[in-house]
Amino acid sequence: MALFGRKKKNAPVAADGQAASQWQTVKDAFALTRKEKPLSLLYMALIFVAVLIAGILLGSALGHPIYFAIIFTPISVLAAFFFFTRQANSAAFSSIEGQLGAGASVLMAIRRGFSTTPAVNVSRTQDMVHRSVGRPGIVLVGEGGQGVRALLQDEKRKMERFLTGVPVIEVVVGNNEGQISLKKLQRHLKKLPKKLSNNQVREVRNRLKAVGGLNMPIPKGPMPKGVRMPKR
Repeated sequence: MALFGRKKKNAPVAADGQAASQWQTVKDAFALTRKEKPLSLLYMALIFVAVLIAGILLGSALGHPIYFAIIFTPISVLAAFFFFTRQANSAAFSSIEGQLGAGASVLMAIRRGFSTTPAVNVSRTQDMVHRSVGRPGIVLVGEGGQGVRALLQDEKRKMERFLTGVPVIEVVVGNNEGQISLKKLQRHLKKLPKKLSNNQVREVRNRLKAVGGLNMPIPKGPMPKGVRMPKR
């Protein structure tokens, strides 16, 4: 009986903690959006008003303006909040774009399907390669300058030698031709064709964990901190 009593007392505390965490996330996203895209808040208000007015006009045409105003109020809130989430997502990417390790931040924000090890290969000029393991195989993501291609090739040879038969995919983060922008990086990885089973992915991850020498330490530098990537 005492055990059940304790659970009942702890449940509201856990719920309050989760609600506080979610509210803090919304506040952080709001502050970041206001900093990176200040006009987006004005657009949110305009979207809310426009949808509500459209509902009232539709209700007036049907003879029930007040009824439609009540119905369209939550719809207006949802429309404005949907626009806000899109803007917050864009602001989060804009806040870390161009920073050292931005690609790793985006990769590590992928909740399911991939496990990422940042900076497995780093040059003196701070070009770096991150490694993500998932059902498409081993995805090597490079970010930096002109030397990143050589780093990718070096890491690819290492993976092919250590894990024979496992697909190795190279991706370069950037806005030039043949590169994947930071905003599209998560989507690009999720669209890659799946070549491995879940058991094979687990085996690859275990083998990589067993060989610590394949991982290099992250260099000192302005790695993005305090930025929470949005969860789709």
